[in-house]
Amino acid sequence: MIGKAGRIDISFNAVGLRNTTLQGVPLVELDVEEFMRPVNEHVRAGFLTARLAGRHMAAGEALIRDLSVELAPSGVRVAGVRTQGMPDSGTIEEVFGIHAKAHGIAREQFQAMVAERTHRKRLPSLQEMAEVVTFIASDRATGIAGTMANMSLGAIPD
Repeated sequence: MIGKAGRIDISFNAVGLRNTTLQGVPLVELDVEEFMRPVNEHVRAGFLTARLAGRHMAAGEALIRDLSVELAPSGVRVAGVRTQGMPDSGTIEEVFGIHAKAHGIAREQFQAMVAERTHRKRLPSLQEMAEVVTFIASDRATGIAGTMANMSLGAIPD
């Protein structure tokens, strides 16, 4: 792709884990390997994205500040987006369903419970995510670097 386009303008790394053996399991009953799976997968995906695109550009929360400092002299701007569950994403139906089952409620009730924890009492959409990412990647956001945009609607504090 780089050979054809000549450059990478944005690298987007979104990790969704489908794991019916992890979601909804109490921590005291959770196997260590299952506990570490999301940590390992998210860090691995961020690292692979950064490694593959790093000579041209990069992204990933745990790496954002370091990559921003390291890649800024090459003209690369690094930023990330922190999200809350997006009801219209491909994995949310399964993930919210598993959590709902663990709470003994319907998936819609669990989704409403998560939405209630946000300042706006709703969850973000994929369209909103696309708009934020498009803005951050644009020339209008050149002052944003080495940080995370918080799209959790206030549910996840900075």
